[in-house]
Amino acid sequence: MAKNKTVYSCQQCGYQSPKWVGKCPDCNQWNTLAEETFSPSEKTREGFFVLQSEEASPLSQISLEKKKRYEVGVAELDRVLGGGIVPGSLVLIGGDPGIGKSTLVIQALDQLVKRGVKVLYATGEESKEQIKMRCERLKISSDLLILAENSVERIITQVQKLKPDVLVVDSIQTVYLSSLESAPGSVSQVRESAGKFMYLSKTTGLATMLIGHVTKEGNLAGPRVLEHMVDCVLYFEGDARQHYRILRTMKNRYGSTNEIGVFEMKEAGLGEVANPSALFVPDKESAGPGCAITASLEGVRPFLVEIQALVSSSTLANPRRTTLGVDNGRVSMMVAILEKIVGLNLYAQDIYVNAAGGFKIVEPAADLAIIAALVSSFRNKNFHVGTFVVGEVGLSGEVRAVQGLDIRIKEAIKMGFKHFVLPKTKDLILPSSVEGVKVSHVSQALEMLGLS
Repeated sequence: MAKNKTVYSCQQCGYQSPKWVGKCPDCNQWNTLAEETFSPSEKTREGFFVLQSEEASPLSQISLEKKKRYEVGVAELDRVLGGGIVPGSLVLIGGDPGIGKSTLVIQALDQLVKRGVKVLYATGEESKEQIKMRCERLKISSDLLILAENSVERIITQVQKLKPDVLVVDSIQTVYLSSLESAPGSVSQVRESAGKFMYLSKTTGLATMLIGHVTKEGNLAGPRVLEHMVDCVLYFEGDARQHYRILRTMKNRYGSTNEIGVFEMKEAGLGEVANPSALFVPDKESAGPGCAITASLEGVRPFLVEIQALVSSSTLANPRRTTLGVDNGRVSMMVAILEKIVGLNLYAQDIYVNAAGGFKIVEPAADLAIIAALVSSFRNKNFHVGTFVVGEVGLSGEVRAVQGLDIRIKEAIKMGFKHFVLPKTKDLILPSSVEGVKVSHVSQALEMLGLS
């Protein structure tokens, strides 16, 4: 009989060592190796996804049958998933505690049941009575199948008995395999449990959604291999103390990874936000110095965002440079351009830049708006009410074209903006109802805005 084997696994990256070490050699994290014991005879290949043995085929002879998706009925979630849940897929949803992961999933299951899809909700964190109380608060009218169980073997047994179309496991860190001696949530338990559900989904066509916790750094708890095993990774972002949530796609084998969904937390659950631009842009009449409106493009969806800047004299030896929602490096570049190209003395100024509403901008299309907001605050001058600014700025001060400019302009026009400061492009034609100025340099843009 084979003896039990003891290894030390890193709880962050899954690295295994025959002996304990203080610092993981792979991810360089301290005190993350935990002891795990397993029997080599108990470890089988059943928990892994194994494709059927077939001969190699030419690409031209492979038939492609488009799988019918299960449309959830929640437009924001369907958009992020690429049109709905694909049968046989494995979806992982992560987010901070209390952000609304379980609430969103239960509301989605309610819509699926109303569309004739058989679902099973397996929870290892709550009792059936707790789920019943939540469903009453969310006004869930459909008769969901609820299973309070944290044993992977017993969950799979119920799946084989009930034969649902969609399975939800809440959460992957609370379920366990009895063949492993490690505690639920450990690297080996998370990896092997996810492998079991992946094998089940790929062999039976069952669509499976796994809910996962995140660490204090914002990453999904458990080994990184968990994200590689699944077909789709969704992150639920936002502050639990605020009303608005953003569902972002980090990986999607069946759709785009650039789409996001916007939700609002209400008393009766999560509600869809049909016009997210109205959330991040205030009343145009109330905008003062240091404010500029631009558009961020998430996939093919534009969002209008207000860039706020505050420039004030500093009494510190090293003036503050604080940014929220925008890249700190890009703001430093814009400050350097204003000092070198425009000639502003900002070295003795505290500078604060914020993307209003908690939105995060990662693309360079907001460069010109950041510059306009900085100069507006520094000179304490406000430019024309209802002005829309967009454009990438190079290190020599030139204004470059951005991707999806026409989509951004249409969104701004829909929100009532009449004045535009845009980069020079050949094929761009503006409607006669708006006034547009095309600029090629930062100095020209500031002159048109009345900030020179």
